Amino acid sequence: MNDIRILIIEDEAKVANAIQQGLEENNLPADVAYDGLIGKKMALSGRDNLIILDLNLPQLNGYEVCKEIRQQNARLPIIMLTALGAMEDKIEAFNTGADDYIVKPFDFRELLARVQVFLKRSAASTAPAPKVLRVADLEIDDESKIVKRSGQQIELTAKEFALLVYLVRNKGRVVSRADIAEKIWDITFDTGTNVIDVYVNFLRKKIDKAFEPKLIHTRPGMGYILKES
Repeated sequence: MNDIRILIIEDEAKVANAIQQGLEENNLPADVAYDGLIGKKMALSGRDNLIILDLNLPQLNGYEVCKEIRQQNARLPIIMLTALGAMEDKIEAFNTGADDYIVKPFDFRELLARVQVFLKRSAASTAPAPKVLRVADLEIDDESKIVKRSGQQIELTAKEFALLVYLVRNKGRVVSRADIAEKIWDITFDTGTNVIDVYVNFLRKKIDKAFEPKLIHTRPGMGYILKES
């Protein structure tokens, strides 16, 4: 992973320095910002390949930092790392553009695994074949990343888009949460989080709530299926 650089935005010096040391021991150079304002400026410089972001930060909180980054870069992986473990906090983090959410205290090995997953995905997503996918009145341009339903453009985050494309390419087939975790998050182990269910709900609100027919369906105990009826 040549030329990889990670930015840690964390106000607890002990935590930040421990993460930095652990990453660098694994050949992943990292910088640290100890408040949200400096972290935002560093993140927007375009130098970094991944952000590890705390929520409770001085000057500018993690939600605000994440929003600012997403306005300029829809693809930069952002991992929230915070002591706030309530579902409302997680949902707000994903709504502002976070790709993943880890609650403190955490095992550094898990953080490292997730960092490596996102870096691997970023390196592999260089040249998808251009193609327009259609299901009912849903249209997905895989080149321009534009999604429309009934001619109305729908704004999706990078992870929501990837999940939707995966469901559409597997139209009519039940895909399990394990399938989705492996194909969209490159995670082959159970992280104990419900991030997949959260993202499916995000998609439903954007893709199905205001439209008919409903396309995304749940198969209890099995997973999800995208179909026209």
